[in-house]
Amino acid sequence: MGSRVVIKGGTVVDGTGTPGRQADVAIEGDRIVEVGPNLSGDEVIDATGCVVAPGFIDIHTHYDAQVFWDPALTPSCYHGVTTVVMGNCGFSFAPIKQADIETFVHTMEKVEDMDPQSLLEGVPWDFETFGDYLDSVNRRGALLNYAAYIGHTPLRLYVMGEDSIGREATPDEVDQMVAIVKDAMDAGACGVATSFAPTHRAADGRPIPSRWAESEEIYRLFKAVADTGRGVIGINGGDNLPFPQCYDMQLRVGIPFTFTALLTFPNGAHLKAAEINREGWKRGAEVWPQVSCRPLSFSMTMQEPFTLNINPVFGELMSQSVAERKDAYADGAWRERVLAAWSDQKFLPPQWTSFEIMESTAHPELVGQRIQALADAASKHPLDYLLDLTLEEAEPKDLRVKNILANGDPEGIAILLQEEHTTLGLSDAGAHVGQLCDAPLSTDLLGNWVRERKVLSMETAIRKLSGLQADIFNFTDRGYLKAGYHADVVVFDPNTVAPGPVRRVRDFPAGAERLTADQPTGMQYVFVNGRAIQRDGVLVESALEDLPGQMVSPTPW
Repeated sequence: MGSRVVIKGGTVVDGTGTPGRQADVAIEGDRIVEVGPNLSGDEVIDATGCVVAPGFIDIHTHYDAQVFWDPALTPSCYHGVTTVVMGNCGFSFAPIKQADIETFVHTMEKVEDMDPQSLLEGVPWDFETFGDYLDSVNRRGALLNYAAYIGHTPLRLYVMGEDSIGREATPDEVDQMVAIVKDAMDAGACGVATSFAPTHRAADGRPIPSRWAESEEIYRLFKAVADTGRGVIGINGGDNLPFPQCYDMQLRVGIPFTFTALLTFPNGAHLKAAEINREGWKRGAEVWPQVSCRPLSFSMTMQEPFTLNINPVFGELMSQSVAERKDAYADGAWRERVLAAWSDQKFLPPQWTSFEIMESTAHPELVGQRIQALADAASKHPLDYLLDLTLEEAEPKDLRVKNILANGDPEGIAILLQEEHTTLGLSDAGAHVGQLCDAPLSTDLLGNWVRERKVLSMETAIRKLSGLQADIFNFTDRGYLKAGYHADVVVFDPNTVAPGPVRRVRDFPAGAERLTADQPTGMQYVFVNGRAIQRDGVLVESALEDLPGQMVSPTPW
């Protein structure tokens, strides 16, 4: 393209939430230079009938490893995303010592469904500190802009070694972690991320390192970020810092928090959580719960049943062999222990009506049928039916089921999307790659929830995808279509935009498989820093050869 590119004749929705307007957008170099009528340029893109919007900012991804072997960050690049935030849930890939790589890799296998051999082969592991990690990514480059949290779990592992699981940190160890956080912020980190989620268990089935932190350690790490005058805290909630207490902690720390995640549940807990959020904001606490427009639906084999591992009795099996897992599945007393754990209000039972058989070697005739209906017909509890079916397979991995863990209620989703102080998140792009693919969150929002359901206006949806995200992280000169801002721009047809199909491919290092969604409809152009990276669903070869993505860091508040 020429030196001045004009996107002409579209409806500009600029990220502020104000009504869209007919205008042209002029780009020179990596910046937007003018937004207005009757602009001319060396190259003109006809956007008649299209929306022209700021590139979308996905604040909850796990591309920390994939960026090394897939700098295009597929499939996010197909869905209008121009900036990603990595390191969520406390799982950055640095700091790390060479001796701890194996431990960390197998933790990522259990927690984020990342294939360990892919990580060992695909990540260069030429870094130790967080700054080293960023340097390694920067040398290789990316198609999209990227920001990264420093994660609580590798931080603890780096300082405490094997003791990072099993005990509180000493004051000296906390001091060391604080110093590392400050160094990471100096190197460009966007904040600290942590997780206390009950689903997050290490390779041996015990809680991950961050789940062993007590309140003083948590506060001091958060405060270390705040002391730099910039940054955000990312929290995946749990017992160490329950959702209501996040608002008290934020008022102490003073910088924005984003919380993963506010999702719908059959017991209506999301309505109470939304009220807690409203009350917290009235007190002045800036906590942004992440909400998603997609059901949190997992495809999993019964060899690694991620959603069932929330139950601590299932969690005990995570470090055991396949034979030991099968023995447990067959044990009536073990099954009773599972049911007893679910009867505790702390561990919600599965939504059995959502369980569907996806693959079965022993019973292919059952594919597509629901576990609850089959169990009812057999006069069994759904757990017993599922485990009995698993035992009829040669291996537990031969039975694959899908189920909804949360966010299965469209009316509840609509309520959460319309909450003033929530933000879009939890695409989890780059993680759980064999179990789900929610990278199409943006195109799903625009096609399903804006056009079809009319839950949000186009202007509100785009604000939640762009300007609001930039404001939360204080990514200056991004998130808006304004003169002087970075030219991260998306052009799409509002009448056809949709997420497209999800398909299973085998294209990761070591031949590992994943789910991807690389065929959305309606996405006509995506620009990153003034460079077209996608045209009509096809990545631009020149952009892949000279990657335009930049590291993005929050500026001081």
